Order: sequence, then structure tokens, then C-alpha cells
Amino acid sequence: MKPILRNILVYGAFIGVVAAYGLLEKSTYYLQLATFVGLNTLLAVGLNMLMGYAGQISLGHAAFYGLGAYVSGMLTVHLGWSPWATLPCALFAAGAVAYVVGLPTLRLTGYYLAMGTLGFGMIVNILFREFRRFTGGPSGLPGLPELTIGSINLSHGANALFLVWGCVIVAFFICERIVDSRMGRALRAIHYSERAAAAVGVNTASAKLAIFVFAAVIAALAGFLYAHMITFISPSTFNFLASVKLVAMVVIGGMASIWGSLLGASLLTLLPDFLHVFAEYEMIIYGLILMLVMIFFPEGLFKNLVKLYERAKNR
Repeated sequence: MKPILRNILVYGAFIGVVAAYGLLEKSTYYLQLATFVGLNTLLAVGLNMLMGYAGQISLGHAAFYGLGAYVSGMLTVHLGWSPWATLPCALFAAGAVAYVVGLPTLRLTGYYLAMGTLGFGMIVNILFREFRRFTGGPSGLPGLPELTIGSINLSHGANALFLVWGCVIVAFFICERIVDSRMGRALRAIHYSERAAAAVGVNTASAKLAIFVFAAVIAALAGFLYAHMITFISPSTFNFLASVKLVAMVVIGGMASIWGSLLGASLLTLLPDFLHVFAEYEMIIYGLILMLVMIFFPEGLFKNLVKLYERAKNR
């Protein structure tokens, strides 16, 4: 089957499943749960572009998620802006911060890069807690307006589901175009060997910075959507543990796998719903799952499922 036709069928089926679920599911709880799966997928696919394709470890990705939420939240609550008017500001702020932070941080490699991004994430979270006048401090910022278009409320039920998953589909399409482009080849070359990539003419610094900014903007979009669907934000949502969960989603679903981001985000978003009895041991369970996947499925679950399918088809 030709790649173009295959992509049309895949995206058509994807859109069909989302539309059918949104139209047929009547439970508000399950609609909201599916919406959160979409938000985490949006976060995971952006981080996967950075980690999976460019090979740049980030332990502070939740900071950009929080920036998108807080920039929009503060502008709407304190200045009375329309949520839609704050969206460009939130995306620009996250992208600008990523650019400034990425310039020195992306010169680091390996564990040093991980520690650098970890420090950035912790600093941003502290700022969310300490600037009480603007952010509400540890108690959070309430009273954010909901997303609406005319009389249509986009912050609840099926409408919220369609909005979030529409953004996911667009993000997947953009990410696939990047992966198949010259930029994507440059990122994969950097992942395998940055020195070799530089030797053949790849501007490694520029490519890493560009994908870092891109991942930050995608995270800020998720933060914007989250803020105006929940209408309340607090620093605890965007802390270090949130960044660790995002990394786990990428690794479990599959590094350098756009559709693996969907699988990883789905598993780790739905898992607490089934294991709520073991809520106190949540991080231990996540760690155990991550360890087992790294040992038995180092390429992630999605790629291994594809391999199993291909083997079964060829028999």
C-alpha cells in the first residue's frame, strides 16, 4: 500500500474513532478521561520529538506546560482578556523562554543536560509558588474563564474532547512532516552521533534549539487547553513528578515513535483509574513498569506491537 493512501486510511480511522467515541459516550467522567488522554498525548508527542528523534533528554518539560497555563490564566483573570486572545501570548512566551534557556542548556549532553533541564523546571515551579500576587501561590489560581465560541462551550463534554483531539491530530500531522523532512533526518543524525552529524554539515546547535522550542510550544498549547477546561491551575500540576511521568510516557510508548506517544500517554493516564487503590504507591508502580519496559521492550511497546503484527501477518 502506498504511504500516502496508508496515511489517509490511518488518519481517517483515527478521526472516525474519536468522533464515534465523542458522539456515543454519554458519561461526563469518561469523556473527561479521554480528553486528558488527549492532553497527555499532546505533551508526549512534543517531548518525543525532542527525546526520541533528537536524543535530547529533558526533565523539565512540565515547566512549559505550566507556562502555557499560567500566562493564559494570569491574562484572563487579572486583565480580563479573552482566552483566545491569550493563546498567541502563551505560545510565544513558552517559545521565547525555551529559546533563551535552550541556547546555553543544549550545549550540554547526557546527564548534564538532564540536570540542566531539571533545574530549569524546578526554578519555574518555584516562581509559580512564590509570585502569589499573580499566580495565586501554592493555593493556585481560580476563576479562569471557559473556552467558548458564541454559545458553544468547548470546555466540557464531547466539545472539549473534539477540541483536544483535533489539536492532537494536527500535531501528529506536523510531527510526521518534520520527521520526513530534511530537519527530521538532521535530528536523527544528531541522535545517533552529534559529531558525525556536524561533520556532514548539519547545524546541530540550530536543529536542537528549533526542536526544543517546538516541543515547548506544543506543551504550552496543552497547558492553555488544560487551564481553561479545568478553570483552576496550581503549581503541583506542573512539578518535577509531572515531568517524570511525561518522560515515562515517551519511553513506554516508544522513543522516536509518534504513535507510540499515544500509546504511552493512554496507558499512564488510564492506569491510575484502575489502580486507585494503590494510589500511595503510584510512583513505585510507574518505576516498575518503566523498568520492565526498558528490560524487555527497549524500543517501547508500540514498535514491538507492530513487529508482532508483521510477524503474524507473514506467517
